[in-house]
Amino acid sequence: MNHLVIVGACYLDTILAVDHYPAEDEKLRASSLVRRRGGNCFNTAEVLQQLVDLSSRAAVSLVLSAVLPASTSAGSQQIKSSLPETVDLTHCFYREEFNEPASSYIIKSRSVDSRTIVNFNNLPEMTSSEFTAMAGKLGDKAGYYHFEASTILCNAGRIPGVILECMLHLRRYFPAVRISVEVEKPGRVGLRELAAQADVVFYSKSWAQDSGYLTPEDCLRAQAILTPKASLLCCTWGNEGAGALELPSLTYTHSPAFVVNAVDAIGAGDTFIAGMLYGLTCHGEDWDTLHKLGFANELAGHKVAQEGFSGLGIAMQHALN
Repeated sequence: MNHLVIVGACYLDTILAVDHYPAEDEKLRASSLVRRRGGNCFNTAEVLQQLVDLSSRAAVSLVLSAVLPASTSAGSQQIKSSLPETVDLTHCFYREEFNEPASSYIIKSRSVDSRTIVNFNNLPEMTSSEFTAMAGKLGDKAGYYHFEASTILCNAGRIPGVILECMLHLRRYFPAVRISVEVEKPGRVGLRELAAQADVVFYSKSWAQDSGYLTPEDCLRAQAILTPKASLLCCTWGNEGAGALELPSLTYTHSPAFVVNAVDAIGAGDTFIAGMLYGLTCHGEDWDTLHKLGFANELAGHKVAQEGFSGLGIAMQHALN
């Protein structure tokens, strides 16, 4: 069984829902408060593992790699308990001298449907030598690596540089592995260089619009000339669905969004990526691109219709095989 390795950051999220975003020095009462584990790659892993556990076609074992506080700390224990037991966390990097996990404080404004995020993280970041040692231990058992490269950890371009070193290491020593990367947050230095080394790239609507693109197709066709190793580029576009461009044929496919009554959109993009990773690793040959996009869009739609990520695999059980 091949390992699918997801590399990124983990946060403990505190989510406050308010009627409007507060002005400076304003005191405002929140209408709800939710505390849960977050982080793009951990959200993706939680959903993907649900799909794998329920599928008769899945032949992958999910490995998470992230920097966490001390292994016995309350934060690390909370993070571990938030994931299915079948997710392998033995390849995480524990900072034993630290007890506080990375944290996010999210203010959801109902009036304009916006999210304002404040992050805190004092954990020493993953180094390329730590990653190469982990990749060496996994060896040829790891057939796919997915990198999150869009978090606040991209400090002055350093983390994209580390991830680029990790990708180049995989290309040199494990040339058979497939690599995907998420390009989400606008303004992060080095993301295009990461995309240039990936087989699959996931672009967000916010990144595409910040780069001047008006549609997902515009974004993907422009990025195609900058991603020489890629076989598939994807771009999500909120309630307008998602697009994908196959390379080198330049065949563009669009799938409409799965329409629901929106409850909680936090993590919808992470859920979409989980759906695509499931399609790519478990149905790479028998699902075409439109099928994969439709599956990922429906999965993301179910997520938007509920708080959190529990039960999404069951919601998609009819479509897993």
